[in-house]
Amino acid sequence: MHAITIEQPGGPEALVWADVPDPVPGEGEVLVEVAASAVNRADVLQRQGFYDPPPGASRHPGLECSGRIAAVGPGVSGWSVGDEVCALLAGGGYAQRVAVPAGQLLPVPAGVDLVTAAALPEVVATVWSNVFMVAGLRPGETLLVHGGSSGIGTMAIQLAKAVGATVAVTAGGPEKLARCKELGADILIDYREQDFVAELRAATGGGGADVILDIMGAKYLARNVDALAVNGRLAVIGLQGGVKAELNLGALLAKRAAITATSLRARPLEEKAAIIAAVREHVWPLVAAGRVRPVVHGTFPMREAAEAHRVLESSTHVGKLLLTV
Repeated sequence: MHAITIEQPGGPEALVWADVPDPVPGEGEVLVEVAASAVNRADVLQRQGFYDPPPGASRHPGLECSGRIAAVGPGVSGWSVGDEVCALLAGGGYAQRVAVPAGQLLPVPAGVDLVTAAALPEVVATVWSNVFMVAGLRPGETLLVHGGSSGIGTMAIQLAKAVGATVAVTAGGPEKLARCKELGADILIDYREQDFVAELRAATGGGGADVILDIMGAKYLARNVDALAVNGRLAVIGLQGGVKAELNLGALLAKRAAITATSLRARPLEEKAAIIAAVREHVWPLVAAGRVRPVVHGTFPMREAAEAHRVLESSTHVGKLLLTV
């Protein structure tokens, strides 16, 4: 088969479409004939040499895919050859075939075509696990999403609105903020021109955000704590703004607030399976009903993954970038 390989870390040109051995499904796995994958920030970090796959995972990039089951390994029940699925991966999505633990499979939801379904697994699992399972966002609360026009952001807006929360977003420029508004965002903050702490306080009568979904890490840590409401929860899922910052524990104590930081890729299989089961129970009905939809900016042939990476790194996109086989 063919897959995107990374012989040496580097720029987008390091992504090479090459002939590689076929994967073989092991105990509890299925083999998926890939229709599409999606581009994530983690793929860029892997390409640059900063984010190796966990032990035992495919060395090819790609944290999600959609396709059809081509073979079922030993110990798998409930899935059959020919089933149309999408999947959460630890790696290997940028390929014609990938072996997937059965617990990380989802059926393609009603109303979503096979290719577009590749835009769902990573963002939905990330948002649901952090905003709802960990931070416990409830109806009537306020969620602040940093990077509201990203794949994660566009999904977080929709899911939070679906459960009855108020949504604030930061994004760069009026065009991206307009797209966030179309998806349901209530409070629009241009991080290039406005102070998100002051804007959020003004919009909430001084209350702040009950939950913040953060992709920036160190750069935003102090201001995120300032922006939290009493009993607020800060969920850190990215480190685009650095890994080290000073934390005022007094401010955290005064608000009886909490900070969590999680990643998805290296979690044990059992934890991933539990997240996928929760997504299938709680999110898939919303997708089937048309209340939550994947937002796709553009689609590229997988052999042109380098160009998709250039678009992602330019930050001119809204939603997800897909790669098709």
